[in-house]
Amino acid sequence: MKLTKKRYLQGFVAVTLVLALVRQLLPVSPTAAEPAEQEQTEIVERLTTNVKKHRIWSVPSYKTAFPDTNSVQLAAARQWGVTPVANRADAEARKKELVYIASSPYYHVDRLRQSIPYLVPRAAVLLQDIGQAFFDSLYIKGVPLHRLIVTSVLRTQEDVSRLRGINGNATENSCHLYGTTFDICYNRYETVEDPEGPPRRAVRNDTLKFILSEVLRDMREQGRCFIKYEVKQGCFHMTVR
Repeated sequence: MKLTKKRYLQGFVAVTLVLALVRQLLPVSPTAAEPAEQEQTEIVERLTTNVKKHRIWSVPSYKTAFPDTNSVQLAAARQWGVTPVANRADAEARKKELVYIASSPYYHVDRLRQSIPYLVPRAAVLLQDIGQAFFDSLYIKGVPLHRLIVTSVLRTQEDVSRLRGINGNATENSCHLYGTTFDICYNRYETVEDPEGPPRRAVRNDTLKFILSEVLRDMREQGRCFIKYEVKQGCFHMTVR
């Protein structure tokens, strides 16, 4: 068959189409993929940069938004908690009832002097959800990530007796005895940053407190916990429900 110019062009087009189809079906080599991945990264960065940040509202009044007294929280603690733990050894023997909560990407447990890092599963889930919701809220508001700091968790009867010896105002009927209650401080936070990357921009504690209060208000309104705003202790004192 005589190869005409027309037939040559038709064949060239057909081969080109076949090669294009094969390229689509077969994996792309890492070298060829790099420009596409770079472009995708740039697009994501542009979208992230241009996303509309949510406003920070806080709550009208901390005392009004978080008014739940010890008696209210104590009823919930007795409903959902364990029988009071006598001492550290008793806590170690009751691992089937309690969850160790000292390690999480969303919160940091402070150095505990009068309590130990255990909660009943229901309260451990609440704490984890609060920490995650705080992260999400920081992100959508364009605020650098910070971890919450937990300052008090489960207290044994021995801890309560020792605390009452130091602080006469400490209550004997502490909600912390039941593994349902924990305190999150509102005047300290742990900055999350890459050790090898640039330092995060500074954020005022008041700004983080405003955002945390929004998260806690939502959790309380969802019926998941009781919360008391503690002025002297500098914390939100909360019990799962």
